[in-house]
Amino acid sequence: MSNPHDPARTDLALAKAETLIEALPYLQRYAGRTFVVKYGGHAMGDPGLAHDFAEDIVLLKAVGINPVVVHGGGPQIGAMLKKLGVESRFVDGLRVTDRMTAQVAEMVLCGSINKELVGWIGAAGGKAIGISGKDGGLVKASKVTRTTRDPDSNIEQAVDLGFVGEPETVDTRIIETISAAGMIPVIAPIASGADGETYNVNADTMAGAVAAAIGAARLFLLTDVSGVLDKDKNLLTDLTPADIDRLARNGTISGGMIPKLETCVHAVLAGCEAAVVLDGRVPHAMLLEFFTSRGAGTLIRAG
Repeated sequence: MSNPHDPARTDLALAKAETLIEALPYLQRYAGRTFVVKYGGHAMGDPGLAHDFAEDIVLLKAVGINPVVVHGGGPQIGAMLKKLGVESRFVDGLRVTDRMTAQVAEMVLCGSINKELVGWIGAAGGKAIGISGKDGGLVKASKVTRTTRDPDSNIEQAVDLGFVGEPETVDTRIIETISAAGMIPVIAPIASGADGETYNVNADTMAGAVAAAIGAARLFLLTDVSGVLDKDKNLLTDLTPADIDRLARNGTISGGMIPKLETCVHAVLAGCEAAVVLDGRVPHAMLLEFFTSRGAGTLIRAG
């Protein structure tokens, strides 16, 4: 029989109590506020990390914060297209989406991925509702326009990405209704256009637009890196839009991190209190970032 006065057990219990006390001011400050979380990357393909993520989301809801999940699914779309023998083509990281590809994207995002995530949250004790930008007129999108520069002639040319969209308007009433009913919205990044067409929207962009429209306290972008790194690979914990502009110009940040940070800047300048880029491969990274003084990613504020 174990000793209830075992010093090791007492120390463990005290450590847990201290963690709760450390979290208290954050709980008090953000009770009733909304967190928008973009879920994607390799964490989506790992059942252990998916379970941890679902527990984190359920915990946020249980302590009075309203989580809103926006998920990606690029690798899963790519795998399904390959099975169907449909070739994928990318321009500046965006998938060129013909009508067939758009139909596959909607099937994968709104179907298997969305419902799997709803199931994970349910298994963790929460109640989630899976929707897309189409539902309740949540997001209206317009066709993305892009240009690319020919490396030989240095001439800019328009690129037709097909049915790739970007959010134009966000009607947050369906999110507010679901959250007020004690449930968690899980949003697939598919939206309708004014022309009635279906558009595939980048998940980061969708999450940023939702966070801005709802005035979220936090936008979390879960990625496959620890956050924004300097040239010596050290984590940069706090950035402003001016910092990000400077880091982009001197080459410290590049590639796929640039559009993620552009999403964060747009969100914080449009009404979201702060955005965080953090590593979704780290168990409970979101809770470490929010509920402890140490943090776990890169925080972006308007200034």
